[in-house]
Amino acid sequence: MARILIAGCGDLGLAAGQLLADDGHDVVGLRRHPPANDNKIRYIKADLSNPADLEKIDSGFDLVIYILTPDDRSEQSYRNVFESGVANLLNFFSGNNPDTRFLFVSSTSVYGQTHGEWVDEDSVTEPARITGKIILQAEKAFLAHCSNNCIIRFSGIYGRDRSRLLDLVARGGEVQYQPAYYTNRIHRDDCVAVLRFLSNKMIAGAAVEPVYIASDDDPAAKWDVFNDLADKLGVERPEKAILPQGSDQNKRCSNRRLKQLGYSFIYKSYRDGYNFIEPGCQGSSD
Repeated sequence: MARILIAGCGDLGLAAGQLLADDGHDVVGLRRHPPANDNKIRYIKADLSNPADLEKIDSGFDLVIYILTPDDRSEQSYRNVFESGVANLLNFFSGNNPDTRFLFVSSTSVYGQTHGEWVDEDSVTEPARITGKIILQAEKAFLAHCSNNCIIRFSGIYGRDRSRLLDLVARGGEVQYQPAYYTNRIHRDDCVAVLRFLSNKMIAGAAVEPVYIASDDDPAAKWDVFNDLADKLGVERPEKAILPQGSDQNKRCSNRRLKQLGYSFIYKSYRDGYNFIEPGCQGSSD
């Protein structure tokens, strides 16, 4: 049994923490607003942007999962989470328990490729947006803290309670058709399972790489995705948008390294992950 601290115990952290508790680990969640009751996870009320709050934390943890989410998409919110919060937590454990390992939840937004090329963990990371640059600096901070720490880069997360994409499909309009614009995603349930998988690997002392990409097997063209989902929802298919050559085509994320470690995806494609939509259903909740 290991002691695990989940910093940012929201939807994904909570679900992963409950599974890790089922595996026999002692799991503690850190949140600004803890839930009233949870018979599997103990909570600490703390805000990592406030160094004084860290005094509430017992440093005797084997693994810390850092999965905080910014309050919004502003630069300052990202700095609060990925600069101040990361620095405060790393400083606390450096002084109290330097042997603690970290699993940091990052994002494929750290890549800046736009020509439809495949990217993996060894690809150049040159994010165009400031938020991606801030996340990338957080990655570097965790890896500089300890070479045995691990970074997991999730692509776009979707699932039953995440309706953004379905809302866009239902709204209609133009979608890029040529050149193809590639999309990368991972089901919420796979995010949770990946966190459990990597945590148990790290706790067991298995050899893990510093960085993994977690994205499904199907970096499909946006045009194909919107058409498939429009048919499932029973709404009109989008209109074709033909853009000049050289337009943004995004990237395609490879999950080969994670699968080589032994992870098997629950939902290998959006076609599987959106199977909860009833044929012809107009509803957009997912």
